[in-house]
Amino acid sequence: MTGALALEQPYYERTGARDAWLDEALVRGGQAVARRMAPLRRWRLAHFARAVEAQGAEMSALSDAALREAAETLRFRMVLTGIAREPLIRAFALTREASARQIGLRHYRVQVMGGAAMLDRGLTEMETGEGKTITALLPAAAFALAGRPVHVVTVNDYLAERDSEQLRPVYEALGLSVGLVATGQKTPERRAAYAADITYCTNKDLVFDYLRDRLSLGRHRGLPRRMVQALTGAGATGPLLLRGLHVAIVDEADSVLIDEARTPLILSGSGGPENDDGLYPAALDVAGALEQGAHWRLKPKERSVELTAEGREALTRLTTGKNGLWISRRAREELAERALSAVHLYHRDTQYIVAEGKIQIVDEFTGRVMPDRSWESGLHQMIEAKENLAITGRKITLARITYQRFFRRYGHLTGMTGTAMEVASELAGVYHLGVTRVPTNRPTQRRDMGRRLFVETDDKWAAVVVSARTSVALGRAVLIGTRSVEISEHIGALLTAADLPHTVLNARQDRGEAEIIAAAGQPNRITVATNMAGRGTDIRLSRPVREAGGLHVILTEYHESTRIDRQLFGRGGRQGDPGGYECFAALDDEVLARFAPAALMALARRMAAGNPAEVPGRLAAMMVQRAQAAAGQLNARIRRETLVNDLQLDTMLAFSGSGE
Repeated sequence: MTGALALEQPYYERTGARDAWLDEALVRGGQAVARRMAPLRRWRLAHFARAVEAQGAEMSALSDAALREAAETLRFRMVLTGIAREPLIRAFALTREASARQIGLRHYRVQVMGGAAMLDRGLTEMETGEGKTITALLPAAAFALAGRPVHVVTVNDYLAERDSEQLRPVYEALGLSVGLVATGQKTPERRAAYAADITYCTNKDLVFDYLRDRLSLGRHRGLPRRMVQALTGAGATGPLLLRGLHVAIVDEADSVLIDEARTPLILSGSGGPENDDGLYPAALDVAGALEQGAHWRLKPKERSVELTAEGREALTRLTTGKNGLWISRRAREELAERALSAVHLYHRDTQYIVAEGKIQIVDEFTGRVMPDRSWESGLHQMIEAKENLAITGRKITLARITYQRFFRRYGHLTGMTGTAMEVASELAGVYHLGVTRVPTNRPTQRRDMGRRLFVETDDKWAAVVVSARTSVALGRAVLIGTRSVEISEHIGALLTAADLPHTVLNARQDRGEAEIIAAAGQPNRITVATNMAGRGTDIRLSRPVREAGGLHVILTEYHESTRIDRQLFGRGGRQGDPGGYECFAALDDEVLARFAPAALMALARRMAAGNPAEVPGRLAAMMVQRAQAAAGQLNARIRRETLVNDLQLDTMLAFSGSGE
């Protein structure tokens, strides 16, 4: 990819991606070479880190004022001469010293190595708990000192606010400004946040603000035209939010760039009310008259509903005499399929919650509510009708883009995560990012306490309660991870019945998140949480808990990706602390029910033994591996199709500028 010319765009961004076939060819040829070069690359990173450490004594001798003056001198030099090895070493050394003074954290050598790896266009894989937050501080400060606006992208508002506030004193000690983009901010506040040297934001806020800029520009995107408009006032659209796509440092990069890349981000506007004739309740009534199997069938792997030929005929009979959209064959079939999806695929307290009289979507990857977001094509209104809520006006698409296309536009894209190697090929093929694994600072003490697969779900829940009781009796803290609000509250009820004090953290309790996490490392504490307590969550252990064996993590249902499971396991045993994890699953859990081969499911039921009935360990491990592999392949295909469809749609709508 090449950087866009200034006269072609209102601000800097890259344009022009390689063809998919070339990406695939480069991936096939490049991965083997990258693996062979990994030891040499780690040696170079270690050499860079030692050079940074060698300047430690010089930096320690500087007063606070002299340290800031040195940073300002370096900033002037880097803006004039660009980024080179020696100035980068000095930038890292200054930042490392400022961090030690301002927040009491001096970077370890492996953290300096991780930061150095992000100076190249690639991702750093660091074990969970190894301090990725302050590792990102190093390249963020270095790029900002070089005069390049930096966006540090996190997966939720909680982490963006936490990290920006924690690191603000360090940046300010170097003469750098920090901005925070948060949900609910007004436009002037957002613009001011993006005007800072380093801006912390979530991936969704960032992309939607970019789409607002593109929508504001319309077809008149060129810088010369905007300059004329600014001078004459003709057709002026007001100042843009962003200052360009210069540098992005993506925290939990595999979650943002891979997991959340299955669907495009759509900026929508009100299309006006469409329920004057009771369209959506009528569609639910019609769908309720159709029989599963005969008239429609679920496609669980694709999470979709499909009418049969007999179902289409029945639908025609059921809607005879109806007016409006029911007259069109295609429209009535889409309405029926959407109504069936709303009832059978979208469940309260799983995909969404009802709060303040509204449907609020729950992000499946973060467990958090996504305020002011809605499903498209009438699905949101169908779910509102299902829940007997006031039906909002249907939205119309104003602009759209995929994460794949957006992040490839950055001049420098990098990031960090604890789980990237499993998707290294896709990261290379789509984003042209290599992955560098950085060693841990201390040996990992996290222990795998075993995995059990039950035939009956009730037996699984009973085992979870026993495990939690055993761990707290030893003085340890316990974190129980779930996939949905509903299940987290179900486990909470079971723990209450067992007289085990606990705290539940899910989308309904997100306002108390910081307090819940702060207390989760105390003795005898049981915390039940959705994925809100997954990525980026740092549970600090009290000394008694550490001495008792650390945090005990319990996984109650496998995710579609092993990476998400590993992120939960990584809440325990961080930075050399003791800790452990174990897994409890049942055959009717969603991932196994959708993706495990039918033959293995049947074999598992035959071979289950004991009371309660459990699937033998080797067979259980094979089933989980096969199910997660199948889910991963399907999701990778969906991501490829999403990108291809987005490119095709943008091409078709290019004449109107509606593609993004």
